[in-house]
Amino acid sequence: MPPTTSDTASLLSHQSSAISRPTTLQPTRNAQIFTLDTFSSKDFIVKDFVETLSDSAAPARRSTQAATSGQAFDPKPLIRTFEHALSRLKTLSEDLETRENELSGSVRRAAGQHNANIKSREKELERSIEAFQRLERTLDGEGERDVGGNAAMRIGEKLEELDRQRQRAQDAKFILQCWVEVSERGDLGSLEDVRRMGGGEGKVRCAHIARQLLKISQRLGGEAEESKRGSVVKTNGIHEGTNGYGDAVVENGYTGRDGHRPREIIEKFLEMLEKDLLKSFDDFYRRQNFDGMRECATALRDFSDGNSVISLFVNQHQFFIDRSQLVTEELATDNETWDRLADPDTEPPGVEPGLQSLIDEVKVVVQEESFIIKRAFPYYDEVLARFLQRVFQQSIQQKLEMVLNKADSISSLAFLRSLQASRSYIGALVEDLKAHGLTEHPDPVSSVTAAVLDQQLDVVLYFTGSSYIEREKKNLGELFEGLLFKFTLYHSRRRKVNTQSSTYLSALSARSKEFISSAKDTYIERLDAADLPSSQKKMMLRIAGLSHDRDSSNPSSQKEAEVTDEDGQLSLPNTKRMLKWLAESVGRGLELASTTNETPKEVRELLHLLIQNMGEIYLETALDAANETALTAEQNTKSEPDLSYLADLRVAISILHLMLTTTQLLLLPLAASNLTIRRDLEKTVAQFTDRMESKIDSVLQRTLDAALAWSSRLLSQQRKTDFRPRDDANLQLDQLQTPTCQAVFTFLSRLSTRASATLSGRVLESFHLELATGLRTLLLQHFKSFSVSQTGALAVSKDITKYIELLRSFNLPASFDPSLEVLTEVANVFVIGPDALRDRLRGFGGGTGGVGWERGDLRAYVLRREDCGSVGVQAALSVL
Repeated sequence: MPPTTSDTASLLSHQSSAISRPTTLQPTRNAQIFTLDTFSSKDFIVKDFVETLSDSAAPARRSTQAATSGQAFDPKPLIRTFEHALSRLKTLSEDLETRENELSGSVRRAAGQHNANIKSREKELERSIEAFQRLERTLDGEGERDVGGNAAMRIGEKLEELDRQRQRAQDAKFILQCWVEVSERGDLGSLEDVRRMGGGEGKVRCAHIARQLLKISQRLGGEAEESKRGSVVKTNGIHEGTNGYGDAVVENGYTGRDGHRPREIIEKFLEMLEKDLLKSFDDFYRRQNFDGMRECATALRDFSDGNSVISLFVNQHQFFIDRSQLVTEELATDNETWDRLADPDTEPPGVEPGLQSLIDEVKVVVQEESFIIKRAFPYYDEVLARFLQRVFQQSIQQKLEMVLNKADSISSLAFLRSLQASRSYIGALVEDLKAHGLTEHPDPVSSVTAAVLDQQLDVVLYFTGSSYIEREKKNLGELFEGLLFKFTLYHSRRRKVNTQSSTYLSALSARSKEFISSAKDTYIERLDAADLPSSQKKMMLRIAGLSHDRDSSNPSSQKEAEVTDEDGQLSLPNTKRMLKWLAESVGRGLELASTTNETPKEVRELLHLLIQNMGEIYLETALDAANETALTAEQNTKSEPDLSYLADLRVAISILHLMLTTTQLLLLPLAASNLTIRRDLEKTVAQFTDRMESKIDSVLQRTLDAALAWSSRLLSQQRKTDFRPRDDANLQLDQLQTPTCQAVFTFLSRLSTRASATLSGRVLESFHLELATGLRTLLLQHFKSFSVSQTGALAVSKDITKYIELLRSFNLPASFDPSLEVLTEVANVFVIGPDALRDRLRGFGGGTGGVGWERGDLRAYVLRREDCGSVGVQAALSVL
């Protein structure tokens, strides 16, 4: 509770006194004034509050004076101040407790009142529920007579049934009335009045009634055929009789009393009514009166299921009228674009501009007309289907045939690319129409309309049998053949030259030119016989690197095909070109034939084509040539082998890797849906890979044999004086290795460099290991053949050090290190003195390094020392 007026006045008086008298003799007068609001503030801090009380009791200046005068600290002002604060706090606590008690009592009273209100509302709710249940039971007729809701419902149903019966009776009466008119008087006056005065709804009713009358006429006509069994009188060539009603009956139908033919009258009326409705529909369409169009379309539904009004709407559409005049127009694509379309090394330019313009217009027209169809026809799904069929099968189909015929006259690749681009653009149109929703906009199209769109896409882009994959195979085969023409020509000539005797080289040179010229003529004649377009022939000759200037009347214009050694080498750019063509073909096949189940079979055809051309004609031919070159190098030990074919081997390995990667990532996954074909393809690829790897291994093995054979020949040229100089005084101790060692080092280093550039991984390691093992064997045998003097031992040591340097430059496993130690031991056998030799031999371990060397194997080298007959060396030999 807030302080009383007297307390406030007292505190204020104390404060004013403290201000007027700055001394602190009476600390209670300087006590701080605080209320409950002081402690309820958000900024209240106990520490600050206590410091404020302390500051008010002991001002800073008095503390300073006391400190300077040396007086003792006086706690009394603080005690009085805090006693006063505690007293005030006690008073505030009592006031707070009183207020809390009052609020608690108020809360208890409010809670009691709230609980009472809730109980009262619960009772009212229960009474309402009971009243509702009684009302529901009353409406259901439970416990009472058949009155209430069910009775009212049954009465309503009976009234509706009576109304329907009344309406049927009126319709039957009107139909009978019309039948009497048409059969007796030969007119349909009442029906005409309904047609003229009834508006759209009246025309619908007229059509329904006229059809009922026609059915009556047809039924009576059938009964007339039965009545011919009675008395028949032949009059004017027509068999007449009477029926039970006294009316005349003729052979061709029912005839009234006055000779009227109701069926003909009704049919004429229906024909007139149909024409009238169609005219009204057309007038409403021109005025964009959708309600009137809908009434006419509803009435015309009874006339041939609405085909007449649907045909009127579709055939007279301005889009078809305008587009029919554009079918004979020339295509908008220029010659440069057609050339790009036929060039396999350029990106296809896309869809033909005229076809693109037509498809874009179709998209807009169909979306706009869907709105009209939805409002004008109650059976709008049928109308939309007919409209879509007309758009696709007439406008788009005709334009597409023009584009494809033009593309086919350019080249087979141009045809395939045009087909893919057109299919992609038309497919995008179909997807856009599905997403738009057409008559279901903004929702997606219905399943029926989606099926119609998909069907039109299949109809527009049709394929029969295996015609498509055959076109793809033919196109790829022609491109591969052209690109590999000079390569195949080079190796064909090489094989012919190799089979002839070397004594006829001059004659073979002339024959080679004749062979090349004949091959070119044969290739061009095959192109002519294939009935290819002229533009495609030029493209094929360009890819083959041949001139397309071929004039039979001017032989000088026929340029000879120049084939160089470069043409006979493998080329990664050409390989990538072939794989790019294949990838384009696969992608095109997936897009164009995505709706068929022939993809695994098509992939099999393409894989066989790839293996046949790139694998056998290209890669295998190059590997066979490399094998022949390696065999020649192996057999010819009189000159250093030419190892330049290793560069082609590097390209061959890269090509094989590209082929396998393409097969594993592109082709085989597409055949996963057919396990039989997938396994067959995997087997084919595995067999091809094994065959290529065996050829590569054969090249490497022959290379190793040729290298070791030449190394052996170089070692055989080692002079005996290299390790046993005649004039030791003239020996230069600082000279490098012997010429033989330097030659072997240079040759094998060059081989290792080429092998490192060609091979990699475990294959390179195995190659180096085989080469190092063979070289080590040659060296160990080599140093057994020479007598070594004390001075020549230095040359042996330098040579072995150089050989070890060579071996360490190879990519060898750690298991080969003991072999290097053996060579070091061989060098030490010749260098060290007799006493040290004995200790060295004694410390030589059996089977050193796992290379199968024993201590006794060093005996042959010790015996090649010049001083082997000395006492010291003989003592060393005794250790062995």
